Amino acid sequence: MSGSDGGLEEEPELSITLTLRMLMHGKEVGSIIGKKGETVKRIREQSSARITISEGSCPERITTITGSTAAVFHAVSMIAFKLDEDLCAAPANGGNVSRPPVTLRLVIPASQCGSLIGKAGTKIKEIRETTGAQVQVAGDLLPNSTERAVTVSGVPDAIILCVRQICAVILESPPKGATIPYHPSLSLGTVLLSANQGFSVQGQYGAVTPAEVTKLQQLSSHAVPFATPSVVPGLDPGTQTSSQEFLVPNDLIGCVIGRQGSKISEIRQMSGAHIKIGNQAEGAGERHVTITGSPVSIALAQYLITAWAAAGLGGLHCQDGSS
Repeated sequence: MSGSDGGLEEEPELSITLTLRMLMHGKEVGSIIGKKGETVKRIREQSSARITISEGSCPERITTITGSTAAVFHAVSMIAFKLDEDLCAAPANGGNVSRPPVTLRLVIPASQCGSLIGKAGTKIKEIRETTGAQVQVAGDLLPNSTERAVTVSGVPDAIILCVRQICAVILESPPKGATIPYHPSLSLGTVLLSANQGFSVQGQYGAVTPAEVTKLQQLSSHAVPFATPSVVPGLDPGTQTSSQEFLVPNDLIGCVIGRQGSKISEIRQMSGAHIKIGNQAEGAGERHVTITGSPVSIALAQYLITAWAAAGLGGLHCQDGSS
């Protein structure tokens, strides 16, 4: 990983520790973990970086890489080349030999993004020109955080050089004030609006059709203005059966279950999905909810569960008598 920013090679001797957070899709995470965890073990051993992947079954996860700058860049290099290897192995679409570039999404405190962009965009333009990678800083904060996504795409060598330059900038410009880190949750993917609140369906199961929302309106007796979702290409909502697991806080689970299980029974009937709520583990603040069915059934069930949990979060009275 040679480059014009070779001065960074000296940083490990100065005991500089770098932490880099990346937002990755489930398929990317699976590739990086590898069979029985072999790939991530190899990356850890060869780079000497500490690599952790956030728990949960949301479509997106946070991968955190910590270590000396050299160790972090080595790990990023291995990850970039692994993702490139996956793209090379993917079948060509309709005989088209072109394939998408490798893409990494860094998660960076918003207070550091100004330095990364530079006055009138001069810094980010310089990074693009010197590395050959495409760099895009998101205008909006990631949900419930003070962080933004910085998307880097291109060939692996360009991405590695680009990440090095981005890290050089953020090391020179520490974050200002407290940082609220982004944690992927149910607030991802397709958004369905109800009254003045927004509820969302996780992107992996975002293939909800207007007809299904109409069905939801009729069954729930609520007007649900429909926001057109991004349908996953090639996903036939009626033919696939799968499972999705996520967490619901203990203090909101009563709103989802309802009095004597009435609400969860209603959600099962309306969505057509099989829903299992795990037992409360000692000391745990959340309950596991597993939904099994077609993608549309899962999406509708997730929407209803999220809506009722949000109702409890907003202080509305739930059917189990709690508020």
